[in-house]
Amino acid sequence: MKLALALALSMLAGSVGAQTFLTATLNNASESPPTVPTTSGGQPRAASFGTASFFIDSAASFMTFTATIFNIDVTGTQTPNDVNDNLGNAHIHAGPAVTPTTNGPVVWGFFGAPLNDNNPNDAVFTPFTTGVGGTFSGKWDMAEGNGTTLTAQLPNILAGRSYINFHTTQFGGGEIRGNIVAVPEPETYALMLAGLAVVAGVARRRGRNGRAGSAA
Repeated sequence: MKLALALALSMLAGSVGAQTFLTATLNNASESPPTVPTTSGGQPRAASFGTASFFIDSAASFMTFTATIFNIDVTGTQTPNDVNDNLGNAHIHAGPAVTPTTNGPVVWGFFGAPLNDNNPNDAVFTPFTTGVGGTFSGKWDMAEGNGTTLTAQLPNILAGRSYINFHTTQFGGGEIRGNIVAVPEPETYALMLAGLAVVAGVARRRGRNGRAGSAA
């Protein structure tokens, strides 16, 4: 049984160093404290939200991302009669003390200030042609960071101690936020299932052998 378990763990260990995929779901409730968007006149406005995906290469030399957000004016002209929803800046925050309910420092900015996607500048944003919002993408290279580096922040990112944050005129501290969490690759699932199958098979055989010995 111990040998089978060790085999399963070694299969999983073989996936270390592979490419890493991460994701985030952004909403008002994830902010600390949660936000309730209103217009500049005090009336309710549509809740803002979004999704983001991230990719870290196998050498951990860069991280790319794509994020799509809704009901935040990314140009200042999508809702010309209201400024509360105007996007001011957007960042990744991280730190050893970050949790889903606590805040952390800016470690890499990709829209507004600070802009750390600058060596080279890979930041791209595409406003919706209809509706309010847009899509953002960029690449966090090794030489970039807001007083830090990607290498220094990878332990926090991989441990779930980071989040992506979009700041607006109404909510300078952040209107929507999403904690960044790792997504196991399909091959990792396959390895894990294969290892568990080995463990289960050994356990069944031991169970049958035990019953046979008792009957004797």
